[in-house]
Amino acid sequence: MKVLVYSYREFDEKEAFEEASQKYGVEIKICEKAPAMENVHLAKGCECISIVTTKIPAKLIDAFMEAGVRYISTRTIGYDHIDLAHAKKAGMRVGNATYGPEGVADYAIMLMLMTTRKMKAIMNRADMQDFSLKGIQGRELPDLTIGIIGTGRIGKTVIRHLSGFGCKILAYDVYQSEDIKEYADYAELDTLLKEADLISLHTPLTEKNHHLINKNSISKMKDHVIIVNTARGALIDSEALIEGLESGKIGAVGLDVVENEFGLYYFDLRNKPLKNRELAIIKSFPNAIVTPHMAFYTDNAINSMVENSIYSCCLVKEGKDNPWEV
Repeated sequence: MKVLVYSYREFDEKEAFEEASQKYGVEIKICEKAPAMENVHLAKGCECISIVTTKIPAKLIDAFMEAGVRYISTRTIGYDHIDLAHAKKAGMRVGNATYGPEGVADYAIMLMLMTTRKMKAIMNRADMQDFSLKGIQGRELPDLTIGIIGTGRIGKTVIRHLSGFGCKILAYDVYQSEDIKEYADYAELDTLLKEADLISLHTPLTEKNHHLINKNSISKMKDHVIIVNTARGALIDSEALIEGLESGKIGAVGLDVVENEFGLYYFDLRNKPLKNRELAIIKSFPNAIVTPHMAFYTDNAINSMVENSIYSCCLVKEGKDNPWEV
């Protein structure tokens, strides 16, 4: 079996792909570039391809179908970059690749600590040898009510880890989990928005929750609320977020994801215009910590994503149940 790997990164994926190739008896073909119409022909002879977060629109799906590809595996948990509706219509099967929740959960808590302690301002001052105290007094997690939106694998891990800090935790999810109730109290979304001092997002992006955080929902929040997002950028309306930061309604944000990040993150764009005006504005705020979609990025996660991507291709080839197919 042959699998073409797009967006291959030798510096962190080479060993994992070599191990997966030997373990599952798969021939790995490599393309360091992202999938595009110009390199679809490389996939001829491969029933499966492995990608990352490149947009896969209808025309690209059709081109891969014509090349003989029948399964697209994305080495990410999220799959909103793939036109799933058209894939289903065209007969293209799609799968994601999971990894342990601890890395993202710990990163989210790191952003909580950094935003509550005004770490961006502290580090900027320290770089300039300004060691004054005015304006950088922080808050402590035990004094705060933390709202967790989304109690899947990652949200559940965040709640479990947060319980050691002694803070009050509110949780919201369409589907409640009984084991969460040991550490947190489930609440209606409006209640969480009104009562939480810090809100952290851990829900997948769907049509229903697109711009879940918007002008209306922000108006319901406490003054100086802190918002952390390590899930998907489009859960937050960037314009509403900017207005909230400008007015002071939002006290701080910690963002690992932003709207319209495709084509930006994971590329070296030094000395080039940033083609995302909202991101440029958000980055300019002294109380906004923005990182380039790095919460997942640990050695364990990379190894898991690569192996699960290849293994899912094998399951498709063998006609077996595939837990990663979406």
